[in-house]
Amino acid sequence: MSAAPGPLPPVRSSRPGPAKIAVLLSGRGSNFVALAEACARGEVPAEIVLVLSDRPDAPGLDRARERGIPARAVPRRGLGQVEQERQMIAALREAGAEWVCLAGYMRIVGPELIAAFARRILNIHPALLPAFPGLDGQQQAWEYGVKVSGCTVHLVDEGCDTGPIVVQRVIPVLEADTPETLAARILEQEHRAYAESLRLLLTRPWRLLGRRVVFDDIGGSTARPLVTSQG
Repeated sequence: MSAAPGPLPPVRSSRPGPAKIAVLLSGRGSNFVALAEACARGEVPAEIVLVLSDRPDAPGLDRARERGIPARAVPRRGLGQVEQERQMIAALREAGAEWVCLAGYMRIVGPELIAAFARRILNIHPALLPAFPGLDGQQQAWEYGVKVSGCTVHLVDEGCDTGPIVVQRVIPVLEADTPETLAARILEQEHRAYAESLRLLLTRPWRLLGRRVVFDDIGGSTARPLVTSQG
């Protein structure tokens, strides 16, 4: 599903207090933890109200429970994607979630879930999209021999890592890097970029112009795309 060809109206926060966020994960949940800590520090005006996983054994579920955050698994096995996502939508709505953040959720989100939270689902990818989408973006970049890499936070559409880009952070690929060391340094930037993206989307009016996510300057009409580098 491609982004709308024309400008859409600005999105603004319409409710007082912190936004209610749900996190979907399949693994250890390091980006979930970074988001939870950013919310706790007041850097992101949000609270995580639910953590969902497609894997009952995902370590991220235990990390959520340790923080007193409701956490549950909705496995796909025996249900299929459509029914699984309908159960997830029901759980998200029951929790009052307004935004959904994919944090190592190793499934392509289906159209029904996307429609339920239109323009409210974020994903983080460990490469500079549109290069190296899909699994193991860090390994793909290292094998290709790129000189810079990084991470991308984007709105989710029905493609694989194809949604409009919110924030990108860039790091150099060092001569001594291995896929593992590169992945570790990219992960550090992921933790920063996710909180940054969510804070911007929750605190500044923004819109889609074609594929571009642009943020309106407060008090003015100028819109500009946001891309950040390592810092």
